[in-house]
Amino acid sequence: MHTDDLRESDAPRCAELEKLLFPGDDPWSERSFRDEIRMGHLYRAARDGDQLVGYAGLAFVAAPPLAEAEVHTIGVDPSHQGRGVGRTLLRELLAAADSAAATVFLEVRTDNAAARGLYEAEGFVVVGTRRNYYRPSGADAHTMRREPRTGAARS
Repeated sequence: MHTDDLRESDAPRCAELEKLLFPGDDPWSERSFRDEIRMGHLYRAARDGDQLVGYAGLAFVAAPPLAEAEVHTIGVDPSHQGRGVGRTLLRELLAAADSAAATVFLEVRTDNAAARGLYEAEGFVVVGTRRNYYRPSGADAHTMRREPRTGAARS
């Protein structure tokens, strides 16, 4: 497996994986992925040969000195889960956030123990709960936060 930048040409495969991974909610469309890439957000891809097996995206929402970023999405093909693909992609996003001394936020379904465990292992803590966050399922989400790991002072 290797990682590189997500390309607009990956949008159909991303949308296919979204439907598979998030069937009870509102999976992202091809257009959503293309729009995010065109806006210049950081989107990374994991590939097994030429096959896209995972994707992850991060957007910076506030600039230094109090930089903030949001993890918009992470998805891994079920046939490749449990192999560190999601962790690798997440760490690439976090490295970019850390280089900007950005605090990172994300939402995760309260019933997604595997994802929450990954995020906690990477330094995220639950800071709140959003009731009925996911649509149309109505599932709740935890809001999680991770402080930057740069040694840079924040005021």
